[in-house]
Amino acid sequence: MEVQPNILGAFTKLGSFLREFCEDSVSQNHHWSKALEKAIIKAGQQNGWFTKNNVLEALNSWGTLLTKINLEAWLSPYHISKDFNNKTIAIIMAGNIPLVGFHDFLAVLITGNRVIGKLSSNDAVLLPFLVTYLLDTEPLLKKKIHLTQEKLERFDAVIATGSNNTSRYFDYYFGKYPNIIRRNRNSIAVLTGNESIEELKLLGNDVFQYFGLGCRSVSKIFIPKNFELKHFFEAIFEFQDVANNHKYANNYDYNKAVFLMSEFKILDNNFLLLKEDKSYASPIGTLYYEYYDTMDSLNMRLKSEASELQCIVGNSAVSNSIPFGTTQTPDLTDYADGVDTIQFLLNL
Repeated sequence: MEVQPNILGAFTKLGSFLREFCEDSVSQNHHWSKALEKAIIKAGQQNGWFTKNNVLEALNSWGTLLTKINLEAWLSPYHISKDFNNKTIAIIMAGNIPLVGFHDFLAVLITGNRVIGKLSSNDAVLLPFLVTYLLDTEPLLKKKIHLTQEKLERFDAVIATGSNNTSRYFDYYFGKYPNIIRRNRNSIAVLTGNESIEELKLLGNDVFQYFGLGCRSVSKIFIPKNFELKHFFEAIFEFQDVANNHKYANNYDYNKAVFLMSEFKILDNNFLLLKEDKSYASPIGTLYYEYYDTMDSLNMRLKSEASELQCIVGNSAVSNSIPFGTTQTPDLTDYADGVDTIQFLLNL
């Protein structure tokens, strides 16, 4: 591994600043802390989903990851030569949750390449702020970073994240370039009926953090035939304040009205709708559920439909699962859609 020390140092210093800020400790970066507070307010004004708590969750997650130890451990399996990596990578960023494109941004720079980042209008404040901090720390990065909301030009490869509809657009315009094009994926949880109250509460975090807008947000649960859904409702009651967000409440009310007019059978606790459905992608304010017969048959199904899934939450009986409450705290090695971004960049 031959990561340029100035780049590694800049991201390490950024991580230290974010940890200080989120811990609300006495900071040596008073000016930057004030500026970040203003950026958080502005981001929330531009996008009602970006509440202060949600933005702080994202900042805290990155502050935790951006340490010298974590970065070096992440990159240690790769051979990164500072003499050869000098490509220009276009990154088309989504805007569904705060800083959702930061991992791609980090991967491109840490491998010695240049970034042309096309910002989503839904998340056009936070990354530019972090870039300003990075450039103040390491001015040489100025030649490596260009953020825009305009048409992308003069690049060597593309990393694009969007919906199934936008992915067809991406395929058409960027198919001739080396690319990673990400489409819709959803996350699920598999319950056995033996979960503790604490585990079900942690599942509530997987469902409600970022209002369920991320591809790592649990949008559906699989349950055994004898499962009492009231136990799940009781465990997640502490998340009821989610309905105080007007955007969430509007979506919840709208979907409830649609389901009732369509005479669908739903369960309702006044802030979350449960609907039996075979689909994976549930609308905001709604969690789909489906009964399963045996764990073996369900594991076989999930394996065959793996391309539709981002995360599977469950206990050890569930294949390829992660623990309850961990969907929104991915490690640096948890690549979106399972595609190794670092290796993709090194192979260019």
